[in-house]
Amino acid sequence: MTESGAGVDETGRLVRDAAGFLFRRDLGGTYRLVLLRVPVDLVEKRVRVQGFYMGDDIVEADGVAPA
Repeated sequence: MTESGAGVDETGRLVRDAAGFLFRRDLGGTYRLVLLRVPVDLVEKRVRVQGFYMGDDIVEADGVAPA
């Protein structure tokens, strides 16, 4: 189990839904992303997400970039 405040640096697929953005992890499972910048050009593509785990499968993303 990931602790709140832990760093996240993973690859997976960025998906848009009605509530915002989800990150489908290569390791399995999903994270809901809190983003300052909306990466619409990366939706449905493989990406690398870096940020911090906030709990309840939510990640505050510092960066989303092509993987």
